[in-house]
Amino acid sequence: MSKFTDYKFKPFLREAIERLGFEEPTPIQKEMIPLILKGSNAIGQAHTGTGKSHSFLIPIVERLDEEKEELQAVITAPTRELATQLYEELNKMLEKTGIRSSILIGGTDKQRSIDKLKSNPHIIVGTPGRIRDLTEVKALNIHTASILVIDEADLAFDMGFIEDIDQFASKMPSNLEMYVFSATIPEKLKPFLSKYMESPIHVQIGNKKPLTEGMQYSLVPVRSMDRKKKLLHVLQAINPYLAIVFTNTKQNTDEVANYLATHGIKAGRIHGALNARERTRMMKQIRDLDYQFIVATDLAARGIDIPGVSHVINYELPDENEFFIHRVGRTARAGLEGIAITLYDPSEDDKIVQIEKMGIPFIHEDVKNGEWTEVKERNARKKRVKESDELDRKAGSFVRKPDKVKPGYKKKMTKDIENFKKRERRLKRKNGK
Repeated sequence: MSKFTDYKFKPFLREAIERLGFEEPTPIQKEMIPLILKGSNAIGQAHTGTGKSHSFLIPIVERLDEEKEELQAVITAPTRELATQLYEELNKMLEKTGIRSSILIGGTDKQRSIDKLKSNPHIIVGTPGRIRDLTEVKALNIHTASILVIDEADLAFDMGFIEDIDQFASKMPSNLEMYVFSATIPEKLKPFLSKYMESPIHVQIGNKKPLTEGMQYSLVPVRSMDRKKKLLHVLQAINPYLAIVFTNTKQNTDEVANYLATHGIKAGRIHGALNARERTRMMKQIRDLDYQFIVATDLAARGIDIPGVSHVINYELPDENEFFIHRVGRTARAGLEGIAITLYDPSEDDKIVQIEKMGIPFIHEDVKNGEWTEVKERNARKKRVKESDELDRKAGSFVRKPDKVKPGYKKKMTKDIENFKKRERRLKRKNGK
């Protein structure tokens, strides 16, 4: 199907898709929608920003039967924010229908969640822990639901939620359809998948996230300067609509945010130590544009959708290279341009090389007196040494010691070698290499 109008969806769903402004399905949607409509177990492997949420929301909504007074589908997400975003997108498609939905997430009143379930929702969206709790107290009749979606499965595994999912999935029907969505499929996740999915269809959209058009990747050396001071200079030299500064730990998030505050930059902060009320308040302030800068751990790279991000700054490189892709994927969304700035020092050169191999085309820049300037590549000297060594080897094979030596032959050989190397360099420049 090349357009959404080619699908024979129910009238209310066709109207909702048109209202959302969707015209052509994305690659992951083209592959997954038909599979879910047919009820085929499948794994959808795609990065954030590829439209994977609607690749399961749309076909599941199409299959829901509002005449049946029972739960039919369960969607899990590893964080409250992700679950809330999915729930909001789901409800945009349920307008003008009698289909009932509920959101079940931690950090909210448990009794209120139990009361919601008395209305017999047709579909629920929630975090694994809360769904497991409500199943164990028999408030959630999960045994009637034949569809289970696990969104961001690798993140759910990293956060220790697979055991929760296993607990309630085991209470679902024997003919359970499972749809797993993830940017990566860790080896340790495979035993769980094989327990519930027999020969699933594996849809993989690109081994690497395609480079986003309109995206710039700047590499900024810290050198001998304090890293926080370098970050301050970078932030003072940009004027973002909204910028996220990524750190690796909660402690660093707080330290960086506090440092910026002492230098007149008010920054929001997002990390796992914030309680539910604090996170809800912070997300509201961010969406209300109370902040121009946010300092965050990788929770914001995978667990939270923040609209309008124009700049991403890697205060430090992530422990896992894959998270570099998730971080920079927060910007240049929906056709907009974006800039990703990465601070580094020479000790991190090996990691930079690994990220370059993932397809990231860094440009080398620095900030001096509030102005951006282009700087030499970090490995320019290594390149020069390597080129010189190659020329020496090549010259040695062309300029040989004569069989019969005469006085001054060494001087003549040296001159011949230098002339050979000059010709090679001119030829290289002429060919644009």
